[in-house]
Amino acid sequence: MGTAIVITSGKGGTGKSSFTVGVATCLAAMGKRVLCMDMDIGLRNLDLSLGMTDVALMDVTDVLQGRCGLTRAAVPHPKLESLYLLPAPVTRPKEPLTQASMKKLLSEVKEQFDFCLIDCPAGIGSGFELSICGADRAVVVAGTDPISIRAAQAAVGKLRQRKIPIHLAMNRITRQFLRRMNTNVDDAMDALGLPLIGIIPEDPKVTLAASQGTPIILLEKKGAARAYYNISKRILGEQVPPMRI
Repeated sequence: MGTAIVITSGKGGTGKSSFTVGVATCLAAMGKRVLCMDMDIGLRNLDLSLGMTDVALMDVTDVLQGRCGLTRAAVPHPKLESLYLLPAPVTRPKEPLTQASMKKLLSEVKEQFDFCLIDCPAGIGSGFELSICGADRAVVVAGTDPISIRAAQAAVGKLRQRKIPIHLAMNRITRQFLRRMNTNVDDAMDALGLPLIGIIPEDPKVTLAASQGTPIILLEKKGAARAYYNISKRILGEQVPPMRI
């Protein structure tokens, strides 16, 4: 039985989609069968980051509303054979999506995949609730700035209500920013009360990789790519020392 991990932040712009792609591709490169599920309905972008815009014909709402099965909708990545994508639709469905259908889908997903990484939409509204309802674990992606921390706190509160185990990933971190803000990663951990699963440094190659539709681990082995790899190893239960910034 696989594991469903929801990737959330409470707000947009923290890099949770980049995190989803980075960790999913690393897990796939390690031989795990992985599904990326884009739940950002109407604002999908995992297909762009993975270079799969032209191959994804069906979407997650087609499966949730019974128009097709998971096997037909989930499409394999062209370069990482154990990585699959279930994209979000480009427009919002007319019929409401139910948590019961989401839980049913995730039960099926976990029978076919080792990991399902769910890219959650921004905010803590109905899309957030749908994304987290069947998750086994959660990763909250945040920066060290107060706005990011406050938004993350709201998401953490909702996740705790559902008793979902949560880890924190600190993203786009630079030594200069920490010095200028007179803060550090420990302050963010204390504010959120979460264990740290990894620190991802600011890395322009993340944006370059996304614009090219190529997972960063296929372009680079240092910086953010190394951070995603280390986080993936921790998800698999390995002890890996934190990355120095």
